[in-house]
Amino acid sequence: MESEDNVIAELLKELTGLINQYPKAIEHRAAMIQATGKDPELVEKLVKAADTMRDSGNLYLTWAKHYAALAEGNSDASSDEDETEDFDV
Repeated sequence: MESEDNVIAELLKELTGLINQYPKAIEHRAAMIQATGKDPELVEKLVKAADTMRDSGNLYLTWAKHYAALAEGNSDASSDEDETEDFDV
């Protein structure tokens, strides 16, 4: 059982990193497009997409942490923590 808990914890750690990196990568791409002076409409869409992905990622990560806590046997897995600091919001 402990190794299963470790798998869940490791996946949660990996998920957290990816969810944090994804909007940053979109913003980086938007900045590259903006630097070339090409397609300002696309830049605007990508910036909004990064914000959307950051917000939705926060929601999914909150649920993932909740279910990971349940899987570890924590019956009171609800959390009042504000996850937005994980995403520079």
